[in-house]
Amino acid sequence: MKRLICMMGLPRSGKSTVALALGHPIVSPDALRLTMYNRPFWSPGEKLIWAHANVMVRALFEAGHETVVLDATNYSRAQRDQWRNVNWKTEFWHVPTSKEICLQRAIDNGQDELLEIIEMMDTRFEPLEEYEMRYEDGVS
Repeated sequence: MKRLICMMGLPRSGKSTVALALGHPIVSPDALRLTMYNRPFWSPGEKLIWAHANVMVRALFEAGHETVVLDATNYSRAQRDQWRNVNWKTEFWHVPTSKEICLQRAIDNGQDELLEIIEMMDTRFEPLEEYEMRYEDGVS
C-alpha cells in the first residue's frame, strides 16, 4: 500500500529536517512558492501552489514511489482531510516544537515575516483527532 507521510507543525519547527532524514521524495509547498514566485509566500498564488502539490504527490506515486512526504504545516483538520485518499495510507507526523522555539528560530534566521504567521497558526492549531490516527482501508 502506498503511503503519504504528512508533516505537521509550526513554521520553523523542524519539519523539513525530519522530512529530509526520511529519505523519500518530498513535496514542499515552500519550495514551490520560491520556485514559482521567488518569494516565501504570495497569497494570490496559493490555490495554484496547492494544486501543484496535489499533482506532485499523485505523480510521484504514479512514478512508482511507495512513500511520499508532504512537507507542510497541516495545522487544521480541513488541510489534513484533503490528503486522505483511498489510493494511499495517510500518516500525520507531528513535530511538536514549541511556539517560543519556532519564533526564536525565525528571528535568528532573519525571517521576521514568519512571526505573525507562527503566532496565528499556534492559536488556530487543531490537534489530531482519533479518526486521523487510524489507518484502515487505505484511509487514515
